Amino acid sequence: MKKNIITGLVILGSLATIAIILSNNKKENEAKTAIVAEKNASVSVKVASVKTEEVSFDFLANGNFEPLQELKFSAEKPGRVIRVLVEEGDKVRIGQTLAIVRSEQISANLQAAEASFENAQRDFNRFENAYKTGGVTKQQLDQARLNMVNTQSMLKQAKVNMGDTNIKATINGIVNTKYIEPGSVLGAATPLFDIVNVSKLKLKVTVNESQVASLKVGNTIKVTASVYPDAEYKGKITFIAPKANASLNFPIEIEIANSSTNDLKAGMYGTAVFASNQQKQNLMIVPRNAFVGSVSNNQIFVVENGIAKLKTVTAGRILGDQVEIIKGLSNDEIVIITGQINLIDGSKVDIIK
Repeated sequence: MKKNIITGLVILGSLATIAIILSNNKKENEAKTAIVAEKNASVSVKVASVKTEEVSFDFLANGNFEPLQELKFSAEKPGRVIRVLVEEGDKVRIGQTLAIVRSEQISANLQAAEASFENAQRDFNRFENAYKTGGVTKQQLDQARLNMVNTQSMLKQAKVNMGDTNIKATINGIVNTKYIEPGSVLGAATPLFDIVNVSKLKLKVTVNESQVASLKVGNTIKVTASVYPDAEYKGKITFIAPKANASLNFPIEIEIANSSTNDLKAGMYGTAVFASNQQKQNLMIVPRNAFVGSVSNNQIFVVENGIAKLKTVTAGRILGDQVEIIKGLSNDEIVIITGQINLIDGSKVDIIK
């Protein structure tokens, strides 16, 4: 009994010792954590200065050139390709035969339609002569006439189908891709050719709401291509979207006449230079990414003595990557342009270059 009591006391003493050690370790860890937290309390940010400078209201918009017309030819009737009359890179015109296809079924249908029409025509002539002598009734003559008209329609359709065996271009352009060779067997919707018309091109760009207000269909726009930095092209606005896209920008299409040698290619990178009628003005501006969330929120963090201060401002016009500030900031104030997601009003900040 006495031995059991001694053993219990030893166990209790050990547990008490362990509890004291754990408590001391916890206090020590909390102290270390507090020191680390104090050291890492500041948030790393990048900044820019508020400044007033002369601003031009001309603006640029980038996009890719697209062909004026682009058409993918596919087979309408089954058959076998006998001849291919064009190669990739060839210029073609509307109505030009691109390939010839033979179809035994179409040829047989044409022969049958010709025979049916000739037979119906003979029957009608015979009934017409018999009607004059009273040998047939008018109803029989009318039936013969109807049969002749029907077979004539069938013959016309058969000739149209036969004409479809000559694949003809329906636009002017250049053969960009050829999918068939002599001997190719065609089914319905088999790809044949891709033809593009690059005598004129379309440059598709987007502009914001403040920029689109000054644009009209028919305006002449200067256009440049990245691969020809010294060349300038004249474009004309042919389309302005009546509704903004998901990014709240408005799609614009500009038509450009290509050179006689078709220097511009569809898919090249182009820039539209929109000239403004407004004269240059001195405006207070900040980088667009200084705004918390979007420009419409009108909130910006500034740095004062190493502390982030949230300010409400009044934004003016959006000028590309810059935004006009009408009210709320002064020249040379320091605004935060990255790291705002980690900030609240009063956060300590560490400015990085």
